[in-house]
Amino acid sequence: MVCMARILGRMIGGVPVELRDYQRSDEQSWLRCRVLSFLSTSYFDDVQTFKTSPATGAELVAVRDRAIVGLLDLSAEGALATIDSIAVHPDHQRLGIATALFELARSRAAALGATTIDAWTRDDEPALRWYRARGFAESSHYLHIYADYYTSPAEPDAAVRSRPGLRPMRVFLHAPLDHSDHARAAFGRVHVCRRFARPVSS
Repeated sequence: MVCMARILGRMIGGVPVELRDYQRSDEQSWLRCRVLSFLSTSYFDDVQTFKTSPATGAELVAVRDRAIVGLLDLSAEGALATIDSIAVHPDHQRLGIATALFELARSRAAALGATTIDAWTRDDEPALRWYRARGFAESSHYLHIYADYYTSPAEPDAAVRSRPGLRPMRVFLHAPLDHSDHARAAFGRVHVCRRFARPVSS
């Protein structure tokens, strides 16, 4: 990790916010911010009960009134830095917090020697607009498919062949993009996962 010794205090959208490195004592607030941010997106069920940390990269948070209101985790390997998580609490969205975290992450990525920064996301239009507005170009695509007994009882059996006595209830699958028509006909929840990338500097 590249550590930032000082806290960056700034006004973002007219609101005083501190940008700083994640600390262990932030974990519960970080988890709450992430789950609430994802609740209205296609990642609504991507719930974590503890925080994992990238081996090399940066863990950045935006803090207001001692609560995490934004977060960005960045992993770095060689010339590539990847945004692993980016989230802003619903009560603090559209103030510029994600952009401020991203700009700080870019400087961290550059310090780590990365020349490209990328992220993978699904088909949530606000997220797609945000990446495009920050100069990211869309490239690779594949499918995320959910087969869920509680949505449609036949879906999990259609997705896997189970062994006698085992009954799949929920299955998460990847598939090539050219399977889209078949997947959407067979399963109720199908997302396009997209890679966005841009140079670290520019």
